[in-house]
Amino acid sequence: MARISKRESAISFRPGILLAVVGVLAVAVPFTLIKTDVIDAYTAHILTMGGVNAIMAMSVNMIVGITGQLSLGQAGFLAIGAYSCIFFNLDLGLPLPLAAICGIALTTIAGFLIGFPVLKLSGDYLAIVTLGFGEIIRVVFINLKSLTGGPNGRQFTTVMALDGEMAFVTVAVLLIIVLALLQNFLRSSYGRAIMACREDEIAANSSGINIFRYKMIGFVIASFIAGLGGCLYAMVVGFVKPDIAQFLRSIDFLIFVVLGGMGSMTGSILASYVLTYLQEFLRFLQDYRLLIYPLILIFVMLFRPQGLMGMKELSLVGLYRRLAGLVRRGGARG
Repeated sequence: MARISKRESAISFRPGILLAVVGVLAVAVPFTLIKTDVIDAYTAHILTMGGVNAIMAMSVNMIVGITGQLSLGQAGFLAIGAYSCIFFNLDLGLPLPLAAICGIALTTIAGFLIGFPVLKLSGDYLAIVTLGFGEIIRVVFINLKSLTGGPNGRQFTTVMALDGEMAFVTVAVLLIIVLALLQNFLRSSYGRAIMACREDEIAANSSGINIFRYKMIGFVIASFIAGLGGCLYAMVVGFVKPDIAQFLRSIDFLIFVVLGGMGSMTGSILASYVLTYLQEFLRFLQDYRLLIYPLILIFVMLFRPQGLMGMKELSLVGLYRRLAGLVRRGGARG
């Protein structure tokens, strides 16, 4: 019994502490490698952009994978968040953190206003309308030359654009926070109600779930995350053009979700980092590297249509519990 208690005490810390430790290591280890020049500035920038793409992939996954609605206009919210952050910081003189908060809030309000007419549709009709929304945003920003710089874009020099270490840490920390908040939300009654709407709207409605309300909640949360991604994009890249709202940008984010697994947030993050690095690694192929995405999608659809993770999540808590169970069973046998 004493032997069992010692083994149990070795792993008796709470799962929350385990998550905190892993989260700190996920940020501290790459930061140390960047600080000591083991990872060069170019690779560090790729990792940072992978984090921004992962945040946008979670935004798309919230609509496509969790809410069950096909949206092709998330790049429009990315552009709203990016330009709003620039406007509040440069034109109104707000400090950068406050400008980012205002930009995220404005993007969330835009998602709320757009969601009312858009979410009354579904399927292909919703996809077409959201596609049109993204193109409208792009054209509007091209013509608002006084605020957006027109088709030439607008420069936005920030500390994060000049300091790769700060950019990496900021993006990584916010990515972990968003992932943790989303995972807890999806386990709540609201998250389960949204997923019930995704699985069967008729059954969910007959159970007393307000379909439109929970679709709106999912859409607004996705807009909030996209606004955060837009602000980080503007800060990290330091230059924003209206072309970031184009249709192909939304397709890129959708590819991350499909490859990682629709409904799996950790799968989307994994796919975002892999494809972001792969795109840079294959740059020597020039335009031929654009053939890689279609080939990857073809192979995924043929051999694993549910994506890399399907609807499963990489769970450190689940791994901890399985490890604890194995140790207890080993101690009981001994």
